[in-house]
Amino acid sequence: MQIENNSVVGFHYRLCKVDDEGSKGEWMESSFDGDPVFCLIGHRNIVAGLEKSMLGKRAGEEFSITVTPEEGYGLRKEGSVQRVPIKHLHLANKKQKLMPGMVVTVQTDQGSRNMVVIKAGKFNVDVDMNHPLAGATLHYELKVDSVREASAEEVTHRHVHGPGGHHH
Repeated sequence: MQIENNSVVGFHYRLCKVDDEGSKGEWMESSFDGDPVFCLIGHRNIVAGLEKSMLGKRAGEEFSITVTPEEGYGLRKEGSVQRVPIKHLHLANKKQKLMPGMVVTVQTDQGSRNMVVIKAGKFNVDVDMNHPLAGATLHYELKVDSVREASAEEVTHRHVHGPGGHHH
C-alpha cells in the first residue's frame, strides 16, 4: 500500500541540523534503536515537509530529505519571550534545577509546547516560545516500516490509536 492521506505510517528516522553552508551536524534524535514512530498522514501530526516526503512511499522504502524551516518548525519569531510560573511546566523531576538553554514543556491553549529556558527564578521562568528547532534546516534519514489504512475513528480523532498511538 502506498502512503496517502489517512494512512497510518510506522517509520524510523534520524534527525540532524544542517548549517548555512549545507553541512550536516551530529545526529540529534533517532528511533532506529527502538520501536517505530506511528503517524496519521494528512492531519499535521508531524512537520509538513516530512509528511509531504512520505506521500507515495511504501513499507520497506528508505530515503532522506532536507526540510527548510518553513516546512519544519517555522521561522524564529523574535521577541517571543514570556514569563511562566514554574508550576505550569511539565517536568519529569520536580526538583530538577532549571538552567538557561534547557527545553521544557508548557501546557498552552493549543496543547503542549516545547520552549527553551532563557532565565530561571525561584517561582517563574522566562522562556523563548519558539520551538527549539524553529529557524533550523533539518535533515532526516527515514525507513518506512509499515503502512495501513486508518480506521474511521482514527480519522475522526485525527491521530493513531492502538499500538504506537493513542489509547482511549
